[in-house]
Amino acid sequence: MHTPPAPGLFAYRPYWAVRFGIAPFLPMSRAEMEVLGWDACDVILVTGDAYVDHPSFGMAIIGRLLEAQGFRVGIISQPDWTSAAAFQVLGQPRLFFGVTSGNMDSMVNHYTAERRPRSNDAYTPHEQAGRRPDRAVLVYAQRCREAYRDTPVILGGIEASLRRAAHYDYWSDKVRRSILLDAKADLLLYGNAERAVVEVAHRLAKGEGIRQLRDIRGTAFVCKQVPEGWTLLDAQASPQGLPKALAQPLIQLPSYAQVKDDPLAYAHAARCLHLESNPGNARPLLQAHGDKFLWLNPPPLPLTTAEMDAVYALPFARAPHPQYGDARLPAWEMIRSSINILRGCFGGCSFCSITAHEGRIIQSRSEASILQEVEDIKAKVAGFTGVISDLGGPTANMYRLGCKDKAIEAQCRRSSCLHPQICSRLETRHTELKRLYQQVRSTPGIKRVLIASGVRYDLALQDPDYIKALVTHHVGGYLKIAPEHTQPGPLAVMQKPAIAHYEAFARLFYQYSQAAHKEQYLIPYFIAAHPGSTDEDMLALALWLKQHDYRLDQVQSFLPAPMALATTMYHTGLNPLKAITPGAGVFIPKGERQRRLHKALLRYHDPQNWPLLRDALMRMGRTDLIGQSKRHLIPPEPRPRPRPSLSNNRPHTSAKPRRKHPR
Repeated sequence: MHTPPAPGLFAYRPYWAVRFGIAPFLPMSRAEMEVLGWDACDVILVTGDAYVDHPSFGMAIIGRLLEAQGFRVGIISQPDWTSAAAFQVLGQPRLFFGVTSGNMDSMVNHYTAERRPRSNDAYTPHEQAGRRPDRAVLVYAQRCREAYRDTPVILGGIEASLRRAAHYDYWSDKVRRSILLDAKADLLLYGNAERAVVEVAHRLAKGEGIRQLRDIRGTAFVCKQVPEGWTLLDAQASPQGLPKALAQPLIQLPSYAQVKDDPLAYAHAARCLHLESNPGNARPLLQAHGDKFLWLNPPPLPLTTAEMDAVYALPFARAPHPQYGDARLPAWEMIRSSINILRGCFGGCSFCSITAHEGRIIQSRSEASILQEVEDIKAKVAGFTGVISDLGGPTANMYRLGCKDKAIEAQCRRSSCLHPQICSRLETRHTELKRLYQQVRSTPGIKRVLIASGVRYDLALQDPDYIKALVTHHVGGYLKIAPEHTQPGPLAVMQKPAIAHYEAFARLFYQYSQAAHKEQYLIPYFIAAHPGSTDEDMLALALWLKQHDYRLDQVQSFLPAPMALATTMYHTGLNPLKAITPGAGVFIPKGERQRRLHKALLRYHDPQNWPLLRDALMRMGRTDLIGQSKRHLIPPEPRPRPRPSLSNNRPHTSAKPRRKHPR
């Protein structure tokens, strides 16, 4: 199954329905279809999010892109999943259903790291919780099949992408099959799906059957047998890596039955999935699920700058669908005046799934495209105040950065270009990003340009002039930044830089803030209970926070998201960042009490946490940290007040004791 490069994204001859022109919004009802003159939709997208016609929402990008190819695209947003009726409101699509949970995995959307139900949903009108089911992709796909049995069902979006192979599911605490098999869908598109979805639509429109689409990059499908002509390689055969110079190599991952019961096999599969993620050298993967095989084609090729520009120039209304009226949509409010300038991330943080979804090759838009979006915001966004809320992406300061040698980039298998140290072949000068910032803030009608996306501070330190420009012009009082930990052990497991890099960045931040006569502050983020983090590591982090007078209001416990490398560590106790060997384990903080303790250490100043912390400090032999002075972490347990005498011949009096507030 050779996977040739796809044609250019806009190189196809438009489908005949292009004659209907552009819809003001992609229709969500038959009445809207009739106004447009449609008798049917060619493609219907089913999503767990409210429909916002904005390029920060996946279904809007895919819908507008298919519309530009000439297809009639309808949207079914947050349908009632209890029956198939809600999936029939637009009629039967002529080509396929495209199913996504929305911009988030539905389980991450529904539950906290403590597995408690969330009380709101930012992607739903009025933040109403419960408008999408658990495992939304599974449920939606099954309802689409019930609605129109013969219509192809294609999965996409982040939930499908990160669950494309057998995976550990934190919420059920077990290894689940590929979502493609459980959903009984025909095809799965993973990663940024523009190339794949356009090719699929055009080939189906030309009469190919869905089961003929077996050679498209960024897709997964189920087959009953392995075709002839492939050289099978066992992913567990060599911990140092698999041979590369073979004709038609096909890497066989440990089967679902193996990874379900054997942590070592699971770790091997996870390591191989991440090693085979570079579109320049990735090979197809095969994973047996019972008597069937899951086939994963190599990842999609990154979009060129010209293709990215064309995607973001599509005629987005930049607003929620009118059917929502004045309903509050927090996710829309957050991004209504923000601009996505890049995709991908080469940071490789082990707890993050961005690289597994978008890849580590940075795809950047041109300055002209970004400046045109600024004009679109000024013209289309009601109530725009002149403030651009973000120029960013997965990481704020990776715009136009990447490997200096494209031939080496195409062969590289590093999971991070920044860890354990910054690669010597990585371009680190922020020249084009600084120029972009200057151009946007100089645009007439723009009062301020803020940067809300995360800044990779070790990368920023390579260009102090970038930090100066950022601090002088683009911080709105506070800058959120994520050192995540202070101790070398956990930081190595996270693939994050040493805390000294954060401290160096902080010194420059405050130096440049003072020079600009601005009172600005850094807000550091830390993760509790991350794999590799012992009780002693968390205590050292708490002492660092106290030393620097940080009192954290909110703390995030580690959430094992599907397909993240740290999730593999959490499940198996093994480190897939290195060659997998039995016994080479990682400490995993598990159990409710230990996770509560790690979270409590980050909020050492909260009196509600003091009983738990006292017990822990005594167990750890650190009673020297219990006391009333500045060097102590928490105060001692208050002495019980003596009971007053209740003599019958003497009246009882009580005085309210004075309590000194603990520091």
